[in-house]
Amino acid sequence: MDRRIGTLEIVPASGRPDLLAAPVRSAIEGLLSSAGVGVVAIDPDLADTAAFCERYGVGLDESANCVVVAGRREGTTRLAACVVFATARTDVNGVVRRILGARKASFASMDVAVAESGMEYGGITPVGLPSDWPLLLDSRVGAHPRVVVGSGLRTSKLVLPGAALASLPGAQVVEDLGQPLRGVSGG
Repeated sequence: MDRRIGTLEIVPASGRPDLLAAPVRSAIEGLLSSAGVGVVAIDPDLADTAAFCERYGVGLDESANCVVVAGRREGTTRLAACVVFATARTDVNGVVRRILGARKASFASMDVAVAESGMEYGGITPVGLPSDWPLLLDSRVGAHPRVVVGSGLRTSKLVLPGAALASLPGAQVVEDLGQPLRGVSGG
C-alpha cells in the first residue's frame, strides 16, 4: 500500500483502533485483515468530503461517500447503504428504489442512520454496517485500486482497495448507481 494519500500518511488500520468506530474495528479484524486497509487521522471539522479533499489534497475521484437510504413499501422500511464517488450522486429514486423493491426511497434521517449504523454522522462507512443491510456499491468504486471512505468516526478516514469494499457481506456491485454531478469531473 502506498504510504501517503494527498498530504496524509496512511497507517495500517489494525494498528490504530482508536481511529475506528466499534463496528468498523470488528469488521476489519474479522473480514478485511489481509486487504490492505489503512487509516488516516483528520480534523473532525473537515470530515465532510469537499472540505476533506480540499484541505488534504485528495481527489474527489478517489473519495467515496456512503449514504444510508430508507426504502418503503406497504408500511415496511428497509435500510440500505449506497457508496458512490464524490463526483457523483446516488440515484436513489431510480436504481436504488428498484433494487430495494420499494415504492418510495429517500435518504434516511440523521438520527436513524446514526442509531442503526452505530457510527457518527459524516463518518458512516460501508465497513461494519449491519449484515442484513444491502450494500450497493457503484461499479467504479468497486474497480478502483484505492478508495477513501469514512471510518465510522469524523476523526479519520479509511483507505482501501475498491475490491475490498466489493467483498463485504451483502455487497452488490451496481452499474451506474452514481450519476455524475454537473460541473464535476472524475469518478
